[in-house]
Amino acid sequence: MPTLRRRRPASIATQIPPHLRGRYRRDPFLRIVTGGYRAINWIDARLRLPALGAGSAGQRAVQVVSKDIAAPDGSVIALVLEPTDGAAVRWSVGAHIDVTLPSGRIRQYSLCGDPADIENYRIAVRRVSTDGGSGEIHDDVTVGTVLQVSVPRNAFPLAIGGFRQQTTHVRLIAGGIGITPIRPMISALESVGVPWSMAYAGRDRDSMAFLDGMRRFGDRVTVLTDDGGPPPAASALVGELPPRSAVYVCGPPPMIDAVRTHLAARPDVELHYERFSPAPVVDGRPFELHFARTDERVPVAADETALTALLRVRPDATYSCRQGFCRSCVVRVVDGVPDHRSTGLSQAERDEGYFLPCVSRADGPLSVDM
Repeated sequence: MPTLRRRRPASIATQIPPHLRGRYRRDPFLRIVTGGYRAINWIDARLRLPALGAGSAGQRAVQVVSKDIAAPDGSVIALVLEPTDGAAVRWSVGAHIDVTLPSGRIRQYSLCGDPADIENYRIAVRRVSTDGGSGEIHDDVTVGTVLQVSVPRNAFPLAIGGFRQQTTHVRLIAGGIGITPIRPMISALESVGVPWSMAYAGRDRDSMAFLDGMRRFGDRVTVLTDDGGPPPAASALVGELPPRSAVYVCGPPPMIDAVRTHLAARPDVELHYERFSPAPVVDGRPFELHFARTDERVPVAADETALTALLRVRPDATYSCRQGFCRSCVVRVVDGVPDHRSTGLSQAERDEGYFLPCVSRADGPLSVDM
């Protein structure tokens, strides 16, 4: 790659995965593969958008065939999902799926199994509430439940096998349930012989999913817990990196921000990250959100998203990822000028008036078709 960009990956449709060894030479094969991904994602987006995120295009039915506790304190459960049509499943390391729950809620979950397993999807879910999607999965979804899932999509790809590889080491960093997309990366790195190490941070050992399975890797995995104290320092998460390393991190926003700051002085290190919760609003200005159908007006504070404000008066509104990936919350603008802050919509879709209230804003009053 000619330049290194340190930012949250938006979509496989908008970035070519950087090469682990050979950052300064493009890989012709990966360019062809990525072009295919772009076409698939564009077609998928066009199919889903008219239904405002609620359509069934690209969905398939899966049955829960296993439900097990993945963390000692019971806060995380692991599900094995088997397609009811018996067809093979295909996905790449770092991918996630949209899961439509019996209630109609749509949630995104990283695939945490082995991509070589073409019979099942595996996900893990931490309970974060009793009345949300995670609570529904923990309390109401059982073995035998049939769910709808999307085609896997990848906004956090592991780039391996590039042209004239030069990367000397890969550092994996997982915070809490961020272990789910990181876990399959271990198998992938092992299979191609790329040196790696990992820092796995959590509140305490009882709350950390899949921890027992990490013991076989010995001192390549460092477990860090705060046990009620301050979170681990970025220096402990990153460790000692040789030149031309690559870092993959998934966890809460403060952890990611700390790692980014720590690596700012290391231009030789490639940084890739995925968030499981929305980033804080930056440079926001207060504005008014107007519902054109009902003439309701809702103030949006400078430090909150339009979706947060919307949910105060429309708690049943459809949403999921809160980061502009899933597009479940998309609405049409009927008046006003939106400040688009996501690559989740194409320029053509923006021109047609679509707007993602979970990430985008406005500098003045904005009227939407609700």
